[in-house]
Amino acid sequence: MIRVPATLAALLLAAAAAVVPASPAAAADIPCPKPKVAKPAGIPPRPVPPADDPVNSAVGGDALATHGLVIPAGAKQPPAVTATTWIVADLDTGEVLGACGPHVYQTPASVQKTLLAATIMDKLDPNQTITTVASDLDIEVNSSAVGIVVGGKYKISTLWLGLLLNSGNDAANALARTAAGGGSDGVAKTVAAMNAEAKRLGAFQTHAVTPSGLDGKGQFTSAYDLALIARKDFANADFRKYVLTKTTQMPAQPQVKQKGFQIQNENKLIYNYPGAMGGKTGFTTVARHSYVGGAQRNGRRLVVTLLGAEAHPQRGWQQGAALLDWGFAQPADSSVGKLVTPEDIAARNAATTDAKAESTTATKAAAPAVHSSGPGATTVMAAGGVALVLAGTPLLLLLTQRRRRGPRARVNQG
Repeated sequence: MIRVPATLAALLLAAAAAVVPASPAAAADIPCPKPKVAKPAGIPPRPVPPADDPVNSAVGGDALATHGLVIPAGAKQPPAVTATTWIVADLDTGEVLGACGPHVYQTPASVQKTLLAATIMDKLDPNQTITTVASDLDIEVNSSAVGIVVGGKYKISTLWLGLLLNSGNDAANALARTAAGGGSDGVAKTVAAMNAEAKRLGAFQTHAVTPSGLDGKGQFTSAYDLALIARKDFANADFRKYVLTKTTQMPAQPQVKQKGFQIQNENKLIYNYPGAMGGKTGFTTVARHSYVGGAQRNGRRLVVTLLGAEAHPQRGWQQGAALLDWGFAQPADSSVGKLVTPEDIAARNAATTDAKAESTTATKAAAPAVHSSGPGATTVMAAGGVALVLAGTPLLLLLTQRRRRGPRARVNQG
């Protein structure tokens, strides 16, 4: 039996400790404030989510790797809401002001349409007119639809309004199909593009199965991911225009004898909250209520995302409004973490690729010294172990970004 020399073992342990320092015992999650209301009866069981990934759960900062509450030290307690998870963040600086289970897997419902917008809105000409086909209307019975008809002719801008104002699942299919070239596999191609865009943004808990957010097996997102997606959406002038539109007219389709009709924006935040920038509502019986909303006040632009909420005693947009009020009350430099950028993710990927290449080169260079037995083999194996640890370092360092100014902490209630 080959034994590693004591001096070498000590060296390897020291190297590993220097690269990946031991973590302190994880603190217990702080419960999020909840109103004392009974859950509705007859709610279907939630889908079983993937297991937590320690690295992806700390994207944006290690304080965000919690299923409970995280707010700045000394901050006022956030409002009690029925949302299972939520986050409030600054759209401009990327600072996360507070959160409840920000990286916990949840089912999105129609807020997934914000990912569709983030993926294809800038790829489609809003003035282009398309003709709808039967597959565009292939949606769940009694689900949300804007009312487009087979053979109808609609501008892309009209379909975006139907998607974002009236949560049209039919509009989602038509837009997804068109963005991928209009073929029978267009929706599937666009869903694949949505998943690629989520990874590019750093939304690692997000996996889309449908373009609309209608429930699908394996479909998940998180409050943190939705904030990353919303940040890209609110940077798009067309998106901001659409989500602030209160009413619009769906055009008549004389070729199929359908009259025109009006639709209204379902996001009540824009009617009731000063400085509202718009957003998106969502609901399915499995996902419950979800919400994404943005607002501006005194030069600050904040976004709130929430998932798994009930409509009583407050609707989703009202819970969002209460959390926005709480966020605006925090100091401008308040933070418990950061919204990563695509540039952060690209740098991480490049660093990880380079480190792996260096590790492979080092292992190959040492290969001639490897024998079937003897200390040489053990030495090279141990060196390879250190190389693998080093290869993983860029991912850990780049993903678990730490705030560079001021303290942050999980704080208890009260």
